[in-house]
Amino acid sequence: MDVNDMRVAVMLLGLVLFLGIWAWTWSSRRREAFDEAAQLPFIDDESGLRDNGEKQ
Repeated sequence: MDVNDMRVAVMLLGLVLFLGIWAWTWSSRRREAFDEAAQLPFIDDESGLRDNGEKQ
C-alpha cells in the first residue's frame, strides 16, 4: 500500500463522513430539535440586561 492508496482511503472516509452528517442534519426526526435551537438567540434572558444594555 503506497501513499496514493492512503490518500484515496482518507478521501473516501471523508466523503462518507460528510454524507452521513448531511443526512443526519436533513433528517426529519431532527427537525424539531434544530427548530428549537434556531430560536435560542431570540429567547429573553431571564437574568436580563439593564435598560442601557449592561449586564446586572
